[in-house]
Amino acid sequence: MDIQQNTLYLTTPGTYVARDHLTLQVEVPVYAEELAPEERSRDKATDWRKVSIPIHHLESLCVFGASTISPPALDLCWEHGVAVNYLSQFGHLQARMTGVAETSVMLRRTQFRAADDRARCASIARQIIAGKIQNSRNSLLRAARETDSDDDRARLEEATDSLARQIQLLAKTEISNADGLLDQLRGAEGMASSHYFGVFSRTLKQQRDKFGFDTRSRRPPRDRINCLISFLYALVRHDCVAALTSAGLDPFVGFLHVDRPNRPSLALDLMEEFRPWLADRLAITLINRQQVGPEHFKEREGGAVEFTDKGRKLVITAYQQRKQESLNHPLLDQNLRIAQMPFIQARVLARHLRGDIAEYVPFVPK
Repeated sequence: MDIQQNTLYLTTPGTYVARDHLTLQVEVPVYAEELAPEERSRDKATDWRKVSIPIHHLESLCVFGASTISPPALDLCWEHGVAVNYLSQFGHLQARMTGVAETSVMLRRTQFRAADDRARCASIARQIIAGKIQNSRNSLLRAARETDSDDDRARLEEATDSLARQIQLLAKTEISNADGLLDQLRGAEGMASSHYFGVFSRTLKQQRDKFGFDTRSRRPPRDRINCLISFLYALVRHDCVAALTSAGLDPFVGFLHVDRPNRPSLALDLMEEFRPWLADRLAITLINRQQVGPEHFKEREGGAVEFTDKGRKLVITAYQQRKQESLNHPLLDQNLRIAQMPFIQARVLARHLRGDIAEYVPFVPK
């Protein structure tokens, strides 16, 4: 199986997408560098770049900010199963437009019944959390091996020991008594995250003074690291929504995350195991290799930190390149591209819901 996932990211304000037979015609405005982002509109463009993209090369479109897709172009996307996603400049998913879904009604009914069963929810949530904590621990162990600082190594190893204890506690959790168990599992996940992010800055070998980090802050992020990892999480979330939809599951009905309007709870569930080894490790690599620096960020009034246009494009490019790398999937014992992993895991979850396998098995790369 070779799952292609080619995503077109539209990051320049004023971009226009039209249709020409089975091709998307993308018209990207070029602005003067000194023109502020909030002032950029099509009438202020100094030049235009035009690109033609055959629709069969695409899996989805991600539109950041104010760009326009013509109705015929939207129709072409829907005809070929290409989802159109609208995101804020911070990467927050605002809307997802797809054609009529060709999915299994029976699978979704099974998913909804499982979501209403507290014991089933707890069982799946425990596996998701265990996978996330194990991947977080592996990331810290790697950082401890690579650091030259004895103090950093000691603090990182202390955190990995704490995460190991959390995994042991999860293994002993009795699913038969589901009352209050989900809250207990969420508490364990929160405790593990506290240990993990408490030493996150010690994984940095370069630019530590320029990328200060104390704790996670969201909507908006308050420092450069939070801006970077939040944006990467948004990219991973998009891929998980696409994977779940492709597998016939409803990305908005989850097991660990509480249902809320416009919240893709199941996509948030699925991406938990991907956060440490995919998004966080990529953030660490970009900082340590000095591919991302302070010049790629800007601070808004009120303390919010966001990317410059150049910074956002740089991270998107690095993420797409990272997804082309290969890893061994332990469950399938196959070497697969990282871009395929969310799709594989969505199908593993679907098989568990159908009763083909006893438990959901999270992806833990070796």
